[in-house]
Amino acid sequence: MNQIDRRQWLKTIGLSGGFALVGGLGSLAMNHPPRTLTKGGMIRLNANENPYGPSKAVREVLLKSFDEACRYPFSAIPGLVDLIAEKEGVSRDCVVITGGSTEGLNAAGLVYGLEGGEIIAADPTFQALLTYAETFGAYVHRVPLNERLEHDLETMSRRVSGKTRLIFLCNPNNPSGTLLDASQLRDFCLSHENRAVIFSDEAYYDFITEPDYPSMAELVKEGRNVIVSRTFSKVYGLAGLRLGYLLARPDIAVRLKDAAMAGTNTLAIAAATAALSDDEFYKYSIAMNQEAKSTIYGTLEALKLPFIKSHTNFVFFQSGRPVEHLIKAMQQEGLLIGRPFPPLLNWARISTGSAPEMEAFSKALTKVMQA
Repeated sequence: MNQIDRRQWLKTIGLSGGFALVGGLGSLAMNHPPRTLTKGGMIRLNANENPYGPSKAVREVLLKSFDEACRYPFSAIPGLVDLIAEKEGVSRDCVVITGGSTEGLNAAGLVYGLEGGEIIAADPTFQALLTYAETFGAYVHRVPLNERLEHDLETMSRRVSGKTRLIFLCNPNNPSGTLLDASQLRDFCLSHENRAVIFSDEAYYDFITEPDYPSMAELVKEGRNVIVSRTFSKVYGLAGLRLGYLLARPDIAVRLKDAAMAGTNTLAIAAATAALSDDEFYKYSIAMNQEAKSTIYGTLEALKLPFIKSHTNFVFFQSGRPVEHLIKAMQQEGLLIGRPFPPLLNWARISTGSAPEMEAFSKALTKVMQA
């Protein structure tokens, strides 16, 4: 689904007032039954996975692609690059295919953190790029989120110096689920691109329901000093197949491609290619994610637990107790929830799941909090 189509669809269905999908969610559910994400009998609501994927269409393509599993993926990559370039409206030399978006994050951490490079990031945020860069000698300035658990762009700006090589923005942010103001985000990128590369991690971009919210891919198109990362792990439900991509100006893309070490595979490429054309599943995943978040919100409101309205497929809420205690208590009820995110150690992250999983979560959390 290209960006223009996505925006128009979001306007048409009116996500804030319910879902008017053709045929209704009930009929779509027949094609996309949830797959309970269990591990050792535990319901897994801890890794922000999509319980409805891979879609039926993708599964059929995967089965047909096993004959090609004996082949290296090199000849298949160009076709996927072309599809992504068309989807994002960039030239193909702006696209870097990676083994999950985490490998793209690692590549950037290596390129810009090597030999003492300085990186600025929010805290807490997704750590993959930051910790990988530190392994190679980077110094990371971690700037606490503001009181609304949003990026503190003003303080981040003050940390920029002549040694700063990269500014990392996870937007929407993991674990808080917050979204940067669109105009402030663009202004920040344009104001700082001449002093450092701006990395916009958009792993959860597809779950943003504001129809006109821009991807920073727009700045890549303009030749700006910006990198964008995207993934097939979330809305497309392909987390286990490990495929993501970076968008960057061609000269930056070459450096990132050279630094990447974990490639993808033939089956992942086939799955991603099919997923890009499966608009029905894309829309269904977003709609069901909204329904799951509504269930979580209702449970938290009933328990009077503060939470952040999320632009992702998870919700961050204040548990009022050490999160490690809550994690153990929920495990005893058969559910896995998100890990601790220092320094917010009395906050918990819960991934969205299927309707039965959300019901189990509501019952378990109510029992634990009332104990």
